[in-house]
Amino acid sequence: MSYYALGVEYDGSSYKGFQRQADAQTVQEELEKALSSIAADSVTIHAAGRTDRGVHATQQVVSFETSVERPEKAWVVGANSLLPYTIRIVWVKEVSVDFHARYSALWRRYLYIFCQQTAHQVFLRNLVSWTDSSLDVDRMEHVVELFLGEQDFSAIRAANCTSPTPFRHVYHLEIIEKDPYVIVDIAANAFLLHMVRNLASVLHDVGNGALSRTDVISLLDSRDRTLGPPTARASGLYLTAVGYAEEFKIDDDIRVPVMLGDIRDRFQSVTLPCDYYRRSLNS
Repeated sequence: MSYYALGVEYDGSSYKGFQRQADAQTVQEELEKALSSIAADSVTIHAAGRTDRGVHATQQVVSFETSVERPEKAWVVGANSLLPYTIRIVWVKEVSVDFHARYSALWRRYLYIFCQQTAHQVFLRNLVSWTDSSLDVDRMEHVVELFLGEQDFSAIRAANCTSPTPFRHVYHLEIIEKDPYVIVDIAANAFLLHMVRNLASVLHDVGNGALSRTDVISLLDSRDRTLGPPTARASGLYLTAVGYAEEFKIDDDIRVPVMLGDIRDRFQSVTLPCDYYRRSLNS
């Protein structure tokens, strides 16, 4: 058997999420169809993060195994020729049997992008979250530390989240401003359903003055999702990097959405605390 990891980017606007579903177009379905065609055999993939409907990725990592021999170029060029224009395989790497895109991941990194304009631009309509608020980044930065570390995030997970535990460990959270965009950059060991979008919504309301630092503290302490603001739009969310142990040699550099321009140097590397532990994604 051969084992591979792929780096994949996609515009999630026209998909019902990443994970395969009955009677719905998904990113997983399109990838598996293309890879199976190249392999001339059935291929099942595993993803680092199962993004929701309308969510995008610049650096999704997937893994699969196959008994057929193909040059690495075939998995990229060949599969891309069969994929919709909204999905592209960016890189491929042969990995060991021990690698699993989901269970080997130490952290996932997302960006949430607000665009501060009163009217949307046609070509970006589904690629950012539009707001007519003028966001005060200093106010937003003043509450960042409240979300760091391992804690109960019940107040910002979806009501229908099925995770048996509301605890997650946020390793990195930063607010970056590049007019007209305000960007929430976050990395954690894993995320609860709608956790990033709900966190972004809280930060948005801090930025426009609707919520204070004291309000955010009270919200997190309440562990009550109904007390928080509405979930932010899926269109602003991007999976931008996934981190793995050094032995796997998987690139964990952030891939910045192109509309933000050449600002990659403004994003810090994700560093795990020396005493970190990896919580099972099944817990």
